[in-house]
Amino acid sequence: MHPLDWAVVIVYITWIVYDGLRRSKGTDKVDGYFLANRSLPWWAVGLSVMATQMSAVTIVGTTGQAYQTGLSFIQFYFGLPIAMIILSLTVVPFFTRAKVYTAYEYLERRFDVRVRSLTSFIFLMGRAASLGVTLAAPAVVMSAILGWSLPVTVLAICVPMIVYTTLGGVQAVAWTDVKQMFIVVGGMSAAVAILIDGIVQHVSFSQALHLAGATGRLEAIDFRFDPSQTYTFWSGMIGGLFLMLAYFGCDQSQVQRYLTAKSIDEARQSLLMSAFVKIPLQILILTTGVLVFVFYLFQAPPMLFNRAYDARVAASPRAAEYTSLERDFDSAIAVRRDAAARGERAAFLESDAVVQSIRAKAVGIVKEASGDQLYRDVNYVFPTFITTRMPIGLVGLMIAAIFTAAMSASGGELNALATATIIDFYRRHFVRNATDTHYLRVSKLATLFWGLVACVVAMYSANQGSLIEVVNRYGSFFYGSLLGVFILAILTKRATALGAFWGLIAGMVVVLIVAFTTPIAFLSAQPSSWPSAWRSAMRRLPPRHPPRVCDTHHDTHVILIIMSKRLQVLFDDLELREIRRTAKAQRMTVAEWVRQTLRAARRRQSSGDVAPKLAAIRAAAQHDYQTADIDEMNEEIERGYLGDSGS
Repeated sequence: MHPLDWAVVIVYITWIVYDGLRRSKGTDKVDGYFLANRSLPWWAVGLSVMATQMSAVTIVGTTGQAYQTGLSFIQFYFGLPIAMIILSLTVVPFFTRAKVYTAYEYLERRFDVRVRSLTSFIFLMGRAASLGVTLAAPAVVMSAILGWSLPVTVLAICVPMIVYTTLGGVQAVAWTDVKQMFIVVGGMSAAVAILIDGIVQHVSFSQALHLAGATGRLEAIDFRFDPSQTYTFWSGMIGGLFLMLAYFGCDQSQVQRYLTAKSIDEARQSLLMSAFVKIPLQILILTTGVLVFVFYLFQAPPMLFNRAYDARVAASPRAAEYTSLERDFDSAIAVRRDAAARGERAAFLESDAVVQSIRAKAVGIVKEASGDQLYRDVNYVFPTFITTRMPIGLVGLMIAAIFTAAMSASGGELNALATATIIDFYRRHFVRNATDTHYLRVSKLATLFWGLVACVVAMYSANQGSLIEVVNRYGSFFYGSLLGVFILAILTKRATALGAFWGLIAGMVVVLIVAFTTPIAFLSAQPSSWPSAWRSAMRRLPPRHPPRVCDTHHDTHVILIIMSKRLQVLFDDLELREIRRTAKAQRMTVAEWVRQTLRAARRRQSSGDVAPKLAAIRAAAQHDYQTADIDEMNEEIERGYLGDSGS
């Protein structure tokens, strides 16, 4: 690269790290470190959510996917707006009111600690794997450009990201995301402008679209109900919907994003912003990949975009054959260029088929010479265009955008991994009563640990085919079963801890069997595990007549499903007889009984004087629970009615 490009990269990344640390005030406590003190504005949260999706994987992997197959990948996101609306009406208010750090905290309240620990562990393993892929994308770019080894490149990317994430927490990550979104969108728009300018020097823009359409690259929607096809309208509306529900509703890296918002309404606005902006942005990126294909119809492309194995090929027994293929490729490219310029569809398609055939043979030789059977050239298409066709200065900006896109997306995931590790395991099972300073210190150590793990995974993932597909494949193995458990927890009182635990395990087994033994392309990304999870959870029902609760410290591993009026499971009347019956049936503690009752009282306080209601609640609690600590109970009631308790 030109020295000016290097200067742009260094200055931009330095500014990103510095500004992230500068904004990370208030991270001297765990709440600030993990949730930014629940103080971020909706637009910042929304941009942060989108930045997590629009990572370097999106820039590198999606453009390469579109170059090879066209716009069909957009169907994967058709379920996103529906998923975001559903989550905004259900999960967002629920998690926000619950005041939890992780989504899996609730599962212990609803089921037991086994379910919480298992779901959190599944998140940790799945997210660590996909985090490695997120880091591998810019490693692919930088290693191709600089000629560095993959380990060195991965470390060069990881170090600044680990520094500001470890020191600044989620607040540093969120504000880095905001800047990254503007840079990425601006850079991609500039790339599109450069591509169009280069194309129209040879053909009109409408002719360019016709050429792309002739090869099927503009076929964005496939309505065929063919389960063997990975990307169709139905796989997006069914599989994409449930995968997005699981991703944004059960994945800590996303739940933690909207838990940083100031209020329920602002959390909703952030998700709705992502819902209706994500698809246009994805179309922009996919269109960039298609335009790169058209651009190289008139500008001589390399036979293979990844030149890392040229030396090995030259030293292999098939070197002469490879050289012959290069000559054939140059001839085929010339024929295709002439046919495209003349608009001769049949000749163009025939010559394009020859070009693709030659490339396939070249890939075979590279795999044999390098021993890399997972070699995929598609990941190098857009980086090659950036470094060889974009102007000086803008090259540096695009490389910096890819670099920081990986850092911002990975930083949020690192913070989420540390949150689940400390909150769901360390504080829950090992050190339960330490100071906030202690938990903050070990949280930073956990962030550092997961950063190192992600670096190792990235070194493996960089060669795992199309990067964008790898990310979705990792997630699909876990998300369906996790979503099934959360839906059981929220929507039905009949599900038990034992059933949820074994249903989760059975669900993942079903997903793996479907993924590896059937030709169904999209079910591996769906909650195909739901039927088994549902049946297992329904197998054991709670006892018909549970014992009376007589102790304020009674075990609370019970079904507390009274939580959301949108799910129609909140009692909506203040009749104490019905409330008392519900409390007994659900084996609530006094504290939980009082909180639930006060929630209803606050919604109805305009209908009468507060004092009689408080007196009635006190009397009912004393009678039902036979508590000896009346003062403590009254204090709980007073604090709860004023909104100071955990209600």
